[in-house]
Amino acid sequence: MTARDEFMEVDGARLRIRVAGQGSPLLLVHGWALDLDMWTPQLVALAARYRVVTFDRRGFGSSTGQPAIERDVDDLATLTATLGIERCAVLGMSQGARVALRWALRHPGRTWALVLDGPPPGLVAQAAAHQQEIPLDHYRELLRREGVEAVRRAWLAHPLMQLHTVDARRRALLHRIIARYPAGDLSAHAPGMPLPRADLRVLQVPTLVINGARDSAARRAAGAELARLLPNARSVAIAGAGHLSNLDRPGAYNRTVIEFLAGQPLGAPNFHGSEHRRAGHAE
Repeated sequence: MTARDEFMEVDGARLRIRVAGQGSPLLLVHGWALDLDMWTPQLVALAARYRVVTFDRRGFGSSTGQPAIERDVDDLATLTATLGIERCAVLGMSQGARVALRWALRHPGRTWALVLDGPPPGLVAQAAAHQQEIPLDHYRELLRREGVEAVRRAWLAHPLMQLHTVDARRRALLHRIIARYPAGDLSAHAPGMPLPRADLRVLQVPTLVINGARDSAARRAAGAELARLLPNARSVAIAGAGHLSNLDRPGAYNRTVIEFLAGQPLGAPNFHGSEHRRAGHAE
């Protein structure tokens, strides 16, 4: 597998992107305070079947710009246009699930599958639930009083960031990623507004909702609610995994994602790029 990193100028920001593999396109969207390297345990398995595109969202990792969910959705539109992608599957983790779902609502005809991993409670409930789970006001105060390193330490100690694996390489990977978190979003962060249930009930995109079986109760409840609201969705729990299920149990995680995608017409193993190009798109 050959993966390449490059930087792309997108609407006032410089975004790091990584592209690997061939086949039907699959976009990976990382969670809050993380970056594209969180997908390291997935890249080889997914790129063996799909054209995988992932990126550091603006203001995270090595990307510049001020973070904002709607800007992330705009960035996906620009990235897909620049890369010549007409239709894609989108896998979003945690806050990235918010981005992925908003993308699918905006571009349902361009989305052949959707995977929502550890979605935040604020997606379909009161935004205050997300605020209570992640103490952003406390992190802002830490940033003001003690600096970004204090915020990074506090986030690594948060229950959502606890790994349920003894694999030292994955633990080291998580620490490296958090060590790059710039915390610039804390100065202007506003929680995303809940999405209208009426919009979710008519979204026909095939959807898989993933939670770690040891994820927080709020996250598991949010996942179950999404699976109930979305008419073409099902849910799965990754045994023995917490919020970072792709790092805790990468083998089970990869199999779960691949089996779901392979069950879609554009994700089937015998689907070729030329057929994808003829598929076109419709809004």
